Amino acid sequence: MDIRELKSKFNQSRDYNTDDVNALMDFAKKAYIHNEISIKEYRLLVRELEYQGAVIPNTENENSLIKHS
Repeated sequence: MDIRELKSKFNQSRDYNTDDVNALMDFAKKAYIHNEISIKEYRLLVRELEYQGAVIPNTENENSLIKHS
């Protein structure tokens, strides 16, 4: 799977197009978690999306219920 295919699947799933590389990164991660793509495909997609400017959010702090000082 390449970025073009990922965008197409995103569009089919969400009923809208996006060029937001972070949204595509999240979509690829969910596809991998649900065994819809292989680890090899996921790594290639992540590499390409990061090259295009995607960043993996710091989920440790974003999902925490405890405030860190």
